[in-house]
Amino acid sequence: MIGISLLTLVPGASGAGIERYARDLCRGLGHCGSRAYVALLPTVAPGAADGIPGRVIGGYPASRSLTGRAVAMAFAVARPGRVAREMLAGGVKALHYPLTVMIPPVTRVPAAVTIADVQHEEYPEFFSAPERLYRRWMYARTAKLARVVITLSRFSASSLMRHLGVPAGKIRVIPLGVDPERFRPGAAAREPFLLYPANFWPHKNHARLFDAFARVRARRPELRLVLTGAGHGGRTLPEGVASRGLVSDDELVRLYQTASATVFPSLWEGFGLPPVEAMACGCPVVVSRGTSLPEVCGDAARYVDPLSPGDIASGIEDVLRNPAPLVEAGRRRAAQLTLEACVRAHDAVYGELLA
Repeated sequence: MIGISLLTLVPGASGAGIERYARDLCRGLGHCGSRAYVALLPTVAPGAADGIPGRVIGGYPASRSLTGRAVAMAFAVARPGRVAREMLAGGVKALHYPLTVMIPPVTRVPAAVTIADVQHEEYPEFFSAPERLYRRWMYARTAKLARVVITLSRFSASSLMRHLGVPAGKIRVIPLGVDPERFRPGAAAREPFLLYPANFWPHKNHARLFDAFARVRARRPELRLVLTGAGHGGRTLPEGVASRGLVSDDELVRLYQTASATVFPSLWEGFGLPPVEAMACGCPVVVSRGTSLPEVCGDAARYVDPLSPGDIASGIEDVLRNPAPLVEAGRRRAAQLTLEACVRAHDAVYGELLA
């Protein structure tokens, strides 16, 4: 049996992309996995396993608060024995930690860990000094203890080798994918709004997007910008910008299906799933020229310099004037990045661990 450890998952706070990855992986394993699995769940997310059996690990002192999460992680690292016994109960022979850190560090069975990126090494200014120290120590420790390190793009693989010294032979690159039954074009007409699905984090580059949007809106006063994700509440947003906050998957799909374009001017991405979700829904995308995004989007996106509001605005204008080529190219690209392919590649890694 393979244990999928979601112990550090805090719904809505773990990062929308990595949380979706973990949940979709569990759901996909239930549909097309070839082994027995169990999701190892924290008390704050007892229903996070959708598709495979789940077991709440009561010995892990999960918390929703930032301080409580830090305490829980420290406890699990310092005294992993009790939690490890709970995790391995029922015949668990190998573990996968999809949420970046190997907490608790169970070494009695072979383990794989997914490290999506090492953004803190490239943009240390986006993190506090204690967070930088924690990440540098924990990421390096995790990569050393794991039998296999999964990452989501060739770009991220090169970053792991450069910053963490992970040997190439230990890394498995598995691109993320979307479920075409869920993310697909709708029947409703496109509306005059742009969509940016991202938490309000420094690397998501909202300020420059707001500047770019204001330039476009000066010529298109009917245009709106819709934000989703955490961290927008309580902020004064520019005219024409509205936040929906954390939305359900169904609502997110509706937004992709009706937006004029999805914009994604992020400064750093280990993969960048939202542009692929948008493409699968027939929504043209404007994305940053850098990090993993050209690898992920191929020829199906309009690329812009994320440091230049003027270039972002020009990209948006180009797509609004002529979306059709990107719509078709986007659907072709999204068809190459399926959830099933992602899940089967993970299942192959689990076979390595068991062998």
